[in-house]
Amino acid sequence: MDYDTFIERLYNLQDLKYKEFHSKLINTNSLIGVRTPELKKIAKEISKGDYEEFFKNNTHKFYEENLVHGFVLGYLKVDFNDLKKYIDDFLPYIDNWAVCDMTASNLKIFNKSDLKQICFNEIKKYIYDCNPWINRFGYVLLLDYFIQEDYIDEIYKLCENYKDEYYVKMSIAWLLSICYIKFKEKTLNFIKQNKLDAWTHNKTIQKIIESNRVSKYEKQLLKGFKRK
Repeated sequence: MDYDTFIERLYNLQDLKYKEFHSKLINTNSLIGVRTPELKKIAKEISKGDYEEFFKNNTHKFYEENLVHGFVLGYLKVDFNDLKKYIDDFLPYIDNWAVCDMTASNLKIFNKSDLKQICFNEIKKYIYDCNPWINRFGYVLLLDYFIQEDYIDEIYKLCENYKDEYYVKMSIAWLLSICYIKFKEKTLNFIKQNKLDAWTHNKTIQKIIESNRVSKYEKQLLKGFKRK
């Protein structure tokens, strides 16, 4: 499809009730109102066609344009070095948590065992970037694919290298809460002696306590580590 046809297709799939609901969650005025499964379906089609033409013509005007773009990246059957370039070109256009997190969760290549260390090194570049949305993108990739024995200690260190920005700190709290589920003792030790600011530290504890996989005893214990 040409680009005008693509935009027309998005409007034909518009769901105004969904638009009203979703706009309250992502704080954007650029929403057409297309449900995610439909966007994934379109992205799969584009990934099998002239996706470079799509990337070139993307106006990044609408939320759905960016989300389709992010999904396409996850469906491409290309070498990681080529994919890395496409990702790097796209990242500056991320301006909300939904595009950030759903793009990350669809990049299954980051879970390939033979690329694990290469991907991890790439994530560290995202976390050290000056753009907070790119930082969050890195932390969400860690959450999705790297909470494993080989990486857990370095994840703790990366969680202490963050910008004082709400969506970055929220992603760190979310990441650490899952680390606690999978590496309870190590994460508890981190909570006892980390260098996080009080807000991020307390938000981490809150996220852990909200989990149904944490016992009442543990929740009570964790509350004792909150900072004022």
